[in-house]
Amino acid sequence: MALEIILHVMNQDPIIAEIEELPQPDDLMIKVTNPRYRDGRELHFLDHGVNTVIWPVNQLTFIEILPSEAEERIIGLVRE
Repeated sequence: MALEIILHVMNQDPIIAEIEELPQPDDLMIKVTNPRYRDGRELHFLDHGVNTVIWPVNQLTFIEILPSEAEERIIGLVRE
């Protein structure tokens, strides 16, 4: 199951993408699929149709992990 994340790349707008597993502390690269801006636009610096990117971790400020739909439903029931 893919996890949806937000990559915060230095000096760029945040990027939404999917990963198969969380990076480990000793990883130098992170492999993401379906990278796009938060508003759904394609990344201007990638060729058209690129679906997978390997990003150097040293270019990232931090990574946000978005909740899955199942997690949102569980929390949503408690709040109501």
